[in-house]
Amino acid sequence: MKNTLHFKIYPTTELLPENWNTLAVDNIFLSKKYLEVLEKSAPENMTCHFIGIFKEDNLEGIALSQFLDLNKLQSFGERDKCLKTSVRNFIFKNFSSHVLFMGNNMLTGQNAFHFSDKIDKNLALKSLKKASEALKEIFKNKGQKVHLVSFKDFDAEEILDFKTGGFEDYFKFSTQPNMIFEIRENWKTFDDYILDLSKKYRDQFKRARKKSEGITKRKMTLEDIINHEETIYDLYFHVAKNAPFNTFFLAKNHFRVFKELLGDDFLFYGYFIAEKLIGFNTLLKNGCSMDTYFLGYDETLQKEKMLYLNMLYDMIAYSINKGFEEIVFARTALEIKSSVGAKPVEMFGFMQHSNSLINKKIDAIFDYLEPKTDWNERNPFKE
Repeated sequence: MKNTLHFKIYPTTELLPENWNTLAVDNIFLSKKYLEVLEKSAPENMTCHFIGIFKEDNLEGIALSQFLDLNKLQSFGERDKCLKTSVRNFIFKNFSSHVLFMGNNMLTGQNAFHFSDKIDKNLALKSLKKASEALKEIFKNKGQKVHLVSFKDFDAEEILDFKTGGFEDYFKFSTQPNMIFEIRENWKTFDDYILDLSKKYRDQFKRARKKSEGITKRKMTLEDIINHEETIYDLYFHVAKNAPFNTFFLAKNHFRVFKELLGDDFLFYGYFIAEKLIGFNTLLKNGCSMDTYFLGYDETLQKEKMLYLNMLYDMIAYSINKGFEEIVFARTALEIKSSVGAKPVEMFGFMQHSNSLINKKIDAIFDYLEPKTDWNERNPFKE
């Protein structure tokens, strides 16, 4: 079958085809407005490009790429202080500091591309692979050699297309799972969810709510977000820099720009003691799914007030009460998300290093460097 597909790479959202959003209807993270958020408030070390895949003159596929310069990061994460972490940081700084993600490294799940039913998926993936080669040339011409190319995040079913899409020479890897909370049909209100919890986890819920006394939760407007911008960033940054591994930090204006451009689809909740902001969480309406986004909290109050757990319950309550079908809790904090009912979905990606010697050993290097997380899966529901 002749490949009649071709691609165009766009450096700004202004240049995107007018009908771009017709292919982004099922995923807000590929919509023009969200891509504008990235354009106006991407992390300092990130450069985004937008890719259109065409059959003749018809737009039949859309995709996102993110180039990350890890040399611009002050820290990869400060939680784990050990030799392995030092070695990992050295390798990233010296051999893999320029990473091209075909997808969205700020999210978990398949937010890389969408193809119409009118084109062959294998041919579309081959075209996307060619686009990654073209992007490498774009950065090379700017004096920035791409060390590592990675396509991410895909579930077990989605990766089947890559096997016949020209990725035989890429290393397939698995990362921490995506924690998905499925909302049962019989849960019409949050109380229905509580009734389905086993005694142990109903007691956990009651304990968490008791601990949160004195905290008020407030839905914050754009004006509120702007007024509290410094505190919001401090709360976010504290949580982010204590993660086991980071490849970016959000820009200070990120949440403001998000609210400006996405309005009611972007929810920002602040947690206050008196008038002091001590934590926040964010949610994004994405069709039938509710996607959790970034959060922040005061570490000195987090354990005492069980703040993070209470945020999870609040996200569940809102999503059930508003009729959503699932919550994408993403990765990290796997066990506590499991304790409220989220289930792990294994995620995969593909990577290739520009250095052929490193690429031959990339499986062993990846296994050594990938932060391992030991955790116990919970089932909070009655049998």
